[in-house]
Amino acid sequence: MFETGLTRTLELRYPLFQAPMAGGPTTPDLVASVSNAGGLGNLGAGYLTPEQTRTAIRMIRERTDKPFGVNLFVLEQPDEAEESIVQMTAYLNKYCDLLGIPQNPSILKFSEYFDEQVQLLLEEKIPVFSFTFGIPPQHVIQDMKQQGIFVMGTATTVEEAKHLEAAGVNAIVAQGYEAGGHRGTFLKSASESMIGTMALVPQIVDHVGLPVIASGGIMDGRGLVASLALGASAVQMGTAFLACPESGAHPIYKQKILSSSEDSTEITHAYSGKAARGIRTKFMSDMDQYPGTIPAYPIQNALTQTIRRAAAKANNPEYMSLWAGQGLRLANGQSAAEIVKQTIGQAEVLVKKLSLCPEERF
Repeated sequence: MFETGLTRTLELRYPLFQAPMAGGPTTPDLVASVSNAGGLGNLGAGYLTPEQTRTAIRMIRERTDKPFGVNLFVLEQPDEAEESIVQMTAYLNKYCDLLGIPQNPSILKFSEYFDEQVQLLLEEKIPVFSFTFGIPPQHVIQDMKQQGIFVMGTATTVEEAKHLEAAGVNAIVAQGYEAGGHRGTFLKSASESMIGTMALVPQIVDHVGLPVIASGGIMDGRGLVASLALGASAVQMGTAFLACPESGAHPIYKQKILSSSEDSTEITHAYSGKAARGIRTKFMSDMDQYPGTIPAYPIQNALTQTIRRAAAKANNPEYMSLWAGQGLRLANGQSAAEIVKQTIGQAEVLVKKLSLCPEERF
């Protein structure tokens, strides 16, 4: 019932992608479980070393023979003023004291593994490669496609989608304002690129000739049917999978997902220096009062890393980054396979209901 050109190309049973949430949630078990259930599991490898990425890919392949994807961050070393980094380091030391950990040394550089990871993905011949935060060098996209790897980029505006199409990607993830985690914006500021999923998807569909994957606030079969009606070829769901048993999210994080409501999230730069949507915390509120300039990603992300880790160890969610989308009230703790099954089942019922004559629909 839900076969699309994209599902045929990727040999998927369902047009349902699990979002590649970096930082721990997308374990090999989660990725493989979604793929085995008929969707596309995706590994968020943005924070992994090349060795960790290779290990995770091989663990996924031990668990499934179905297609899966790997996502990387497209980053440049920010030209950050040393003064702002020193000031932020000093400011964050109070949180180190609060959590009983050593104060941070000043971090002036943050190395990324993008080039090494790209080479690794080519060697491993993964089925799907996706990226966010920009567009990688042209040779990266071409090398991936020459290996038969399906390439997807993330857009938060129509113009970004056009740039991705011109760069040669195979499909575009349209990330709406409702989405949890980091914004994939790369042409304008995040504040100028806050378009809701329902408005964004059909406009991108109308202006590019590529398959579009709707992302942001989609939690169940209703969101799937609505997205397909808007012209999307598939949906990408992240928050829906955060609390499932296969997710690597911290138990306290899962608990917050299941107990929070649709008005519990906001977009912040506090944890990483890049706009991201998460459940509101004391740290986010406190950082709203910071008088200086928050260093850009990935500098701020490195500066707050020990604080977030210490908070997780202490089971203190107020200083953890709890990324989540606006649909989190619809989250549940079911298994990944059950979430896929339930989503498709609900969508099938809804489509059948909508196909009835008006007086029989409701």
